[in-house]
Amino acid sequence: MGRVTERRKVIRIRDGAVSARPDTLVAEEPLEIRLDGKPLAITMRTPGDDFALAAGFLVSEGVLACASDLLNIVYCAGATGDGGANTYNVVDVRTAPGVKIPDITLERNVYTTSSCGLCGKASLDAVRTTTRWPIADTPPLRIAPALLTSLPDRLREAQRVFDRTGGLHAAALFSEEGELLDAREDVGRHNAVDKLVGRALQNGDLPLSRTILMVSGRASFELAQKAVMAGIPVLAAVSAPSSLAVDLAAETGLTLVGFLRGSSMNVYAGEDRITLRTAAAQG
Repeated sequence: MGRVTERRKVIRIRDGAVSARPDTLVAEEPLEIRLDGKPLAITMRTPGDDFALAAGFLVSEGVLACASDLLNIVYCAGATGDGGANTYNVVDVRTAPGVKIPDITLERNVYTTSSCGLCGKASLDAVRTTTRWPIADTPPLRIAPALLTSLPDRLREAQRVFDRTGGLHAAALFSEEGELLDAREDVGRHNAVDKLVGRALQNGDLPLSRTILMVSGRASFELAQKAVMAGIPVLAAVSAPSSLAVDLAAETGLTLVGFLRGSSMNVYAGEDRITLRTAAAQG
């Protein structure tokens, strides 16, 4: 099975001094996801938690919503590699009898990269998938700004492989009280979120209606969509959101926080979940 990290020789130059040394790199390998035996998607990912990644991907596609929707997930033996050796880079997700596959999923075979997620989705109308747990219908959730500002450091502390490679994104789920529930790393930020959501599905924890999703990097449309499809009401990122992510958040009731750094943040949508204290309120 592919390793999470690999060693490579590099030439290091520091203050004019040249030396050769081994360096630790994050592994990146393709994963083909098949649905009931039919090829569906290929993603570039960091090996590990492959079954959770595939399950989480299918939650965001509207295929899976609970553990009972999933019959099993298996590696396809001898699918790739010389001599039919199993490289553990192809998984087949088998759905339970009676699970309806959305037409949009059946119609496309997609290639995803470790940087952009699913490509070729041009507009909200083309990509909107109806969630089974509308965020606007969830019980009220109130988050203090101080709790949010503590999350980036706690996410960073959970990035064990990043410490060795410097080349991984991370995603973490926190409770409304700030308890770290789970954290995953991957060369692709969307893969890290899929691994979180997939594990939650396997554990019977969907919808994640009382949680906060914290991601490294920016908040793309796809990350907002994955949060909505998993019933997550709050998405926070250390960098900027995209305009389409803000549009989706506003439409679905998702609380979207960006530029969460130090004691500052920007709230782009769903500010009603943030306990904002204004001068007028204090007076």
